[in-house]
Amino acid sequence: MLHLEIDDIVTLKKTHPCGSQKWRIVRLGVDIGIKCLGCGRFVMIPRRKLEGKIREIYRQGRCLKPKECIIEV
Repeated sequence: MLHLEIDDIVTLKKTHPCGSQKWRIVRLGVDIGIKCLGCGRFVMIPRRKLEGKIREIYRQGRCLKPKECIIEV
């Protein structure tokens, strides 16, 4: 499982129809709420599905790869 925090910016593998690849995490739980930084669209995605689509995580000015954010459960 990935360690994600509110206000992390994630880059996904596929682009959104508006052309943006960056999303802000606004809600955590079993389902994760993300908001597109291009058009402002809000989407709820199951955690497992989102974890497979993340390419990079930007947290507090640092760029992290998903492998660097894995936590043991």
